[in-house]
Amino acid sequence: MISIQQIAYIIAIVDTGNFSRAAEQCFVTQPTLSMQIKKAEEQLGFSLFHRDSPKLELTAFGEALLPVLRQIQADFGAIERLREEFSGTFKERIRIGIIPTITAYMLQDCFAEWQALIPETQLSIEELKTEELIEALEKRSIDLAILAGPIASTSWRSVPLFNEEILAYAPGYDKPVITVDELSGLKPWLLSRGNCLRTQMMHFCALNEESAAAWNYAGGNMDMLMRMVDANGGYTLIPENCQAAFADAENRFKHITDSAGQSPGRSVIAVSAYRHANWDSMEKIIRSLQLKYASKTKKELELLSWK
Repeated sequence: MISIQQIAYIIAIVDTGNFSRAAEQCFVTQPTLSMQIKKAEEQLGFSLFHRDSPKLELTAFGEALLPVLRQIQADFGAIERLREEFSGTFKERIRIGIIPTITAYMLQDCFAEWQALIPETQLSIEELKTEELIEALEKRSIDLAILAGPIASTSWRSVPLFNEEILAYAPGYDKPVITVDELSGLKPWLLSRGNCLRTQMMHFCALNEESAAAWNYAGGNMDMLMRMVDANGGYTLIPENCQAAFADAENRFKHITDSAGQSPGRSVIAVSAYRHANWDSMEKIIRSLQLKYASKTKKELELLSWK
């Protein structure tokens, strides 16, 4: 059977997309790495990589084997953790990835509470777009992802955190509720591509990419988009939990309804690997988020897909 070192080499090649960069990452020479991959393929009885195409790609067998190898690598990490726990040298670390439109309010609201809940744990938090989070989960470069769902996968554990309403920031409109038809007469200011709130906005407000040239600006910062609305008119969409960060603009946020009287919303979820050595600590973070946010939204929402 192949060794844990060979597994590390295979995963490094997949993650870097290149034998040379994988060798550098693993601190071995490229001939050494190539020899170990060849030995692994001989032991397995199947090729792992297509070597006759310009782009390095896994074979069908390699694709099927990769998630197993990642789990084995994670399990070896759990063995090392157990050894460190018994020797008294263990320091838990949890790497969390969060999409930008949730980071905008969640870090400010929750970071101190998380530190109090798991004081002996080193928290590493990274802001990533949804597709980047999914890739990071697959590569095991993060332990927990917090994003707008749903995510359909048998490989990951998905836990619902809370639903939140999506509001329109439309200071030029003087009523507390604005309809989708009324929004269609206003200029939309959008987050840049890759942000799920952009996709949700386009779906609910029936926007299309073909008219993007008329929008002039697509930003990655909600505060900037709100300032563009203030200066130039129109509207942008904001998650309801962001309101607290803009208390001076509270009366500028409008509830949105469609022709059926429904309001747009999104489901915020936490996603991790099914088997994870740090699950107990991650579960404390998850429960704190459910307690903090789950009871805020009372109305019935049309939950929008992030895709």
